[in-house]
Amino acid sequence: MKKEVFIIIGILFLGGIFYIGNFYWKNLRGISPIISRPSIDIGNALNNSNAASPSPSQSPDINKEETPKNTTEMPLKLPPLFSISLYAKNLGKPRVMHFGSDGKLLVSIPSQGKVVRLIDKDNDGFAETHADLISGLNKPHGIASRSQENKLDTIYIAETDQVAMYDYDTTAGKAINKKKIIDLPGGGNHFSRTIMFMPYPDHDRLLTSIGSSCNACNETDSRRAKILVSNFDGSNLKEYAKGLRNSVFMAIHPVTGKIWATEMGRDLLGDDIPPDEINIIEENKNYGWPICFGKNIHDTKFDKSIYKRNPCMEPFETPSYIDIPAHSAPLGLAFFPEEGWPKDYWHNLLIAYHGSWNRNEPAGYKIVRYKLDEKGNYLQVEDFITGWLKNGKALGRPVDIIIQPGGTIFVSDDFAGVIYKITHTLKI
Repeated sequence: MKKEVFIIIGILFLGGIFYIGNFYWKNLRGISPIISRPSIDIGNALNNSNAASPSPSQSPDINKEETPKNTTEMPLKLPPLFSISLYAKNLGKPRVMHFGSDGKLLVSIPSQGKVVRLIDKDNDGFAETHADLISGLNKPHGIASRSQENKLDTIYIAETDQVAMYDYDTTAGKAINKKKIIDLPGGGNHFSRTIMFMPYPDHDRLLTSIGSSCNACNETDSRRAKILVSNFDGSNLKEYAKGLRNSVFMAIHPVTGKIWATEMGRDLLGDDIPPDEINIIEENKNYGWPICFGKNIHDTKFDKSIYKRNPCMEPFETPSYIDIPAHSAPLGLAFFPEEGWPKDYWHNLLIAYHGSWNRNEPAGYKIVRYKLDEKGNYLQVEDFITGWLKNGKALGRPVDIIIQPGGTIFVSDDFAGVIYKITHTLKI
């Protein structure tokens, strides 16, 4: 009897080893870039912003600027006439960026439970001071603000389990008088909560994006895998759009005023499916998850139900606007404004590909440029910044993007722990 028990245990053990090995081989061979540390210590990189971005009084020689400048000590490649330097370093894992009314860059660091305020005291293009705006939070991520006449500006911060509003004391550099306005479901696979005010005339309506609790499942919490909308004070909270597995970042198109969002598709279906997505978010629309992905493709691996109709079809389910290569992990997105940018960049879109884990050959780890016309129609896509992935090792992972009028871009990197400053050196 004991012999049979040992045989059964041995078979089960070998079966477990085989299952784990098979799962790793199919799904996790490409995970090494995100579990290893960068081979380049970006924290010790030299910052030379004066070389990277001429002052307004200078007239750059365009012929000399054809080769992009890079002062990050990373092998990053940029288009001609662009330069990159460090704006801040040693930040841990910075995520969302937001400029306050005082012109200071605010950055959420969920892993440290705080939002910091970056200060460039000597105006050399490098923020040497990191002051806590507020600390002791539960994985803070999204940041938004709202100006009020004759009052302190209001800062909104989304933690994983709530959204709260604060008075922003710009003199002290602190967020004070916390008032919780929205309860959110915490835990689950996707911790990030992102917030954004809608464009005029709905500028007092606040959007809150909440990812799914799982890879693919039927949610038990009605707030999950959705973008919610509320009044600026958190009242009248309701569903805005659903079927969104993990739409971490949103942006407003500068001409149409429509809301665009990146979307991460589910894992464990192979290297090339499902696609990640760019969606144009409209109220009361269903974007398909967990039943559908991409251009309304039915996820039969998850959903084996029998329907009277195709379960993935318009107008019931909304297909992606643009498909992105699977497991690119798209996060921050930002549109180029017209002011201070060459015309061929107007209304184009930059997206940060944070980078894959569930893919045998790592993908992503770059910023791409989507060429669009003024109405948002897709024209083509090309790499904008590459070099964060080298010899299968990640040197950095871009997260959020801010594009300012006048030729400046900021990018956060939660792997290298830095904020980059990218400058267009062509005098417009």
